[in-house]
Amino acid sequence: MDLFNQNPMANLLPYEGTVILHGNIYTIAEANTLFKTLFEEIEWENDQAYIMGKHIITKRKVAWYANESYDYTYSNVTKRALVWTPTLLKIKEKVEQTTGLTFNSCLLNLYHDGSEGMAWHSDNEKALRVSTDIASVSFGAERKFSFKHKTSKEKIDVFLSHGSLLMMQGTTQEYWLHRLPPTKKVQKPRINLTFRTIQYTN
Repeated sequence: MDLFNQNPMANLLPYEGTVILHGNIYTIAEANTLFKTLFEEIEWENDQAYIMGKHIITKRKVAWYANESYDYTYSNVTKRALVWTPTLLKIKEKVEQTTGLTFNSCLLNLYHDGSEGMAWHSDNEKALRVSTDIASVSFGAERKFSFKHKTSKEKIDVFLSHGSLLMMQGTTQEYWLHRLPPTKKVQKPRINLTFRTIQYTN
């Protein structure tokens, strides 16, 4: 398994997709303040999913915010959109200035420690067809983030640090899976924000 040196603006994927690590877009002080604000102000709830007919409630907590009060469905569970907070709008503006892209929604995840993660998946919901660009901002504990090609099974790992921005673009979701592997080495929480452009069909 190859570990990239996290060169800013270099494509981390060797083929059939584009993943760009912009590095830290916030200072440590700024990231600390944003983590504390998000932890306290976001309307967190335990995530739910229906997998092979089983109803699963995770320790990991989530929240869904968007420009309009539209629902978003993934893993056979529907999330009702919350109204943007001032802090989320500031982060969204920073991401848009950095990437030159615009986003209309954000899925947030709160991992309390390294025991909580995310299994292999791709963000290929029908609502994302308008744009496959996903901006991932991380606050809190540094965690390893992994990609696996759906056909070749080649794996790529990258470490996402406090205040960093990772972009997944192009055909990444079509050809690659990604996950946040659990680890016993991390005892501190992490908050991840994935900004998306959703095409609403309601």
